[in-house]
Amino acid sequence: MNKRLIVISLSLSLLLVAIFLVAISLGSYQMSVYEVIATLMGNGSKLQNATIFDIRLPRLCVALVVAVCLATSGCVLQSVTRNELAEPGMIGINAGAALAVVLLISSGQRTYYSEIGNLSLFIMPIVAIIGSFVSGVLIYRLSYKKGIVPTRLILTGIGVNVGINAFISLYQLKMSQGDYNQVLTWTSGSLWGSSWKFFFLILPPALLFLGLTLYKSKILDVLDLGDEISTGLGVKVEAERKRLFFFAIVLSALATAVAGNIAFLGLLGPQLAKRLVGPVHRRQLPIAWLVSGVIILIADSISRNMFSPIEIPVGITISIVGVPYFIYLMLKE
Repeated sequence: MNKRLIVISLSLSLLLVAIFLVAISLGSYQMSVYEVIATLMGNGSKLQNATIFDIRLPRLCVALVVAVCLATSGCVLQSVTRNELAEPGMIGINAGAALAVVLLISSGQRTYYSEIGNLSLFIMPIVAIIGSFVSGVLIYRLSYKKGIVPTRLILTGIGVNVGINAFISLYQLKMSQGDYNQVLTWTSGSLWGSSWKFFFLILPPALLFLGLTLYKSKILDVLDLGDEISTGLGVKVEAERKRLFFFAIVLSALATAVAGNIAFLGLLGPQLAKRLVGPVHRRQLPIAWLVSGVIILIADSISRNMFSPIEIPVGITISIVGVPYFIYLMLKE
């Protein structure tokens, strides 16, 4: 298994680096991979430096942090609920964060991406976490019946997700045309307008909660065995479940705060990683990060370039792949 893990890790890492370089080179101003590497090494022209360091590189860095956060959140939720279909975008956690951020955006008079104030930018992750926490607690309480019932949690989450998205749609009717289009694009999952501000805003808390989740990887493995066995092994099941559920909420909220509601990425990464290296979380989590990174970079490149200069929200592109895979998992259950 160790040899297999090394081969898979190296292969995915090289694939991620290759896709990263190609993604930077694509756009309205085309560059070769050689020019990209030369620019990253400090030998680019003024135009190339501006294109890469001010526009494309921060966007891709934000995309990778978002992918890692959502992949980790998906892994945690699937273990805590013992349900392969659990995913933050589908069960309403992302929707809670999206609603909170939409209310924050619409409360000001400034353009969200280009002129948002520094105070609002700093408050945004906190507001997203509060929104996710409220929806997460609601889902957890409604689905709890002498423990978490997986089917009940999925159905409750879908209901909460639909309800929140319906409220967002009603709220959008009160907006001006410009604000409506902007919020619609953002709630579909968009990396447009990502900057170094967004990257450095979410990176520290993301690293903190990713580290805490990795530290709890053995607890996640035990929870996969069921409540009775976990209790017999000395794990305080409810306390650990609530703690890990909170970690998943925070990571999902951080991703949603800067990239909108990207569904199914928290499903695809963990599931594909589990099939590659098995359910042991100290192996599954890093592979899920790599897989999710590859998926979001490919999806973002397609979204930016397929109908250029029109950009498709990256969440829609990922959903085109995620929905069929979700149906496949449901039929397999």
